[in-house]
Amino acid sequence: MSCGPTRGCPVPTRPAALLLPLVRGAERVGLLTVGFHTPPSESNVEGDIVETADAFMTALELFHLRQAAELHGDIRELLDEFTASLSATLNLTAGLDIFCHGANRLFGADRTSVWIHDRRARHLVLRASSDGADVARGVSVGTHDASAPAALAMRQMRAEIVSPSEGEVTAMVTVPLRGCRRALGTIVFERVRVEAGGELDFLDRADELGRQLSSAIENMQLLDDVLRSRMELENTFDSISHLVAVADTGGLIVHVNQAFASRVGRSRDELIDRPLADYVGVELGGWLQRHKSAPGRAGADAAITCEVVDPVLNGPFMVTVTDLLNHDREPCGSVIVARDLTPQTQLEAEREELRKRLTQSEKLAALGQFVAGIAHELNNPLQGVLGHLELLRTTGAFPKQLRREVQTIYREADRAAKIVRNLLVFAGSRRLARRSVSLNAVIQKVLALRTPAHRAVRIEVVRHYDEKLPRVQSDPLLLHQVFLNMVMNAEHAIAATGREGRIEINTMVAGSGDRIIATVRDTGIGIPEDALSHIFEPFYTTKEVGKGTGLGLAIAYGIVQDHGGQIIAANHPDGGALFTVELPIAR
Repeated sequence: MSCGPTRGCPVPTRPAALLLPLVRGAERVGLLTVGFHTPPSESNVEGDIVETADAFMTALELFHLRQAAELHGDIRELLDEFTASLSATLNLTAGLDIFCHGANRLFGADRTSVWIHDRRARHLVLRASSDGADVARGVSVGTHDASAPAALAMRQMRAEIVSPSEGEVTAMVTVPLRGCRRALGTIVFERVRVEAGGELDFLDRADELGRQLSSAIENMQLLDDVLRSRMELENTFDSISHLVAVADTGGLIVHVNQAFASRVGRSRDELIDRPLADYVGVELGGWLQRHKSAPGRAGADAAITCEVVDPVLNGPFMVTVTDLLNHDREPCGSVIVARDLTPQTQLEAEREELRKRLTQSEKLAALGQFVAGIAHELNNPLQGVLGHLELLRTTGAFPKQLRREVQTIYREADRAAKIVRNLLVFAGSRRLARRSVSLNAVIQKVLALRTPAHRAVRIEVVRHYDEKLPRVQSDPLLLHQVFLNMVMNAEHAIAATGREGRIEINTMVAGSGDRIIATVRDTGIGIPEDALSHIFEPFYTTKEVGKGTGLGLAIAYGIVQDHGGQIIAANHPDGGALFTVELPIAR
């Protein structure tokens, strides 16, 4: 600090004034005026007055330093409050609201706002303002908008004072927010009163505030990126339908996905730091232990796999174990992935069932063509034989001692004709005459037809009809044949037991709502396991020779197939056979 040369008033008898320029370094910062009743002597000017000026300059400097210290303290307090809000809420917007109100007060602005750069949208978005109405409207500007002060300032390196309009006593101050490698946004102070000569100090303080806020925003954005990446990885991990567990070298669980936690019936927090062996079967646990202790596996990238039925995880699994590697590519644990084979097993079973049905259909189709030709060839001579026998029986034109033989010939010829008729039905020679049919009514007619036979052998018939059962589009005569064959099959099965029995018939709508189901269950001897796969093959029968042709169920199978349905044979858990017929509902 120093004082410039003095210049007193020339009139010695009049009051005088001494003008002392105040200089800081090479910069003039003010002018000190000292008044006298009488002009001072030169010695007084060079002595006491200069000392007084130096003391005044020192006091002024101390005042400015104290002001700067207080301002920096206020800035630090504001930033601490902003940081505390971020730490408590992890919400950048809430912290910026606190910042804007505090900065607005410290810098004497009418309004302070913070604009954040959205790199993907190439916009600056108003995230916080001391005037909250602007934020509520979701204001944004393009990063290349030449008319937007926030966009212009983002490309600058330091704070700037936007020149006020003529007659304006306030100005706008913009402060760029910059991270290590990218622009973060802008602080805008509107209608700020900047004292003349204090512009540089004001801009320095604004830049310092911008640097501190930039650091906080960048850290928060990095934290957001980390949390977002972790959430995406967590969602990806939990979206895996296979059971996944990560264990350390000691076999303790480090992490599991939701599928694993759900399968073992524990929350993830309960599983962490627990031995993995506690949540898998003995066989799988031993296999995992052998993998962990296998010599020479360090650094191996190859996975090992085994197939196991685990009683704890409750199912068959294909288990794959891969080493968990650290940054140095050294094993630090294991990643275990268990793929549930139950759906695959079910799919293979369904595929095998479809293959069997296809084979059966192809076999029946080929056999049907062959049988149709033979049946037609046999039908004509058989009808001739029956006609002549009927004529002989009517006229009696044969010796009486041959009457029994003629009756036997007629009975066997008629039986042969019935077999031929059944062959023709099996071969599909009869064209379908479809119409809307009540399945309950068809079954009731079948049971009415067989009632005398049931009474004779003491067979109880139990009916459970769905009274609201929809109708089916069917040929009623052929549908009658299907259930007649199944009911007669049940009668023969009960008769084979040598005791009384029961036939239960149920009708219902399938859960899918597009098909109806009818079941026929008997309390007979059941179906031998080795016969289940052949039960619908033509000429296959478990009855004694002469008591069945093996065509009844084959005919029923063909008719149901022609109607777009399916028929299934099985043994009931309580004994006896169970036949299930599914038919599409008429639309």
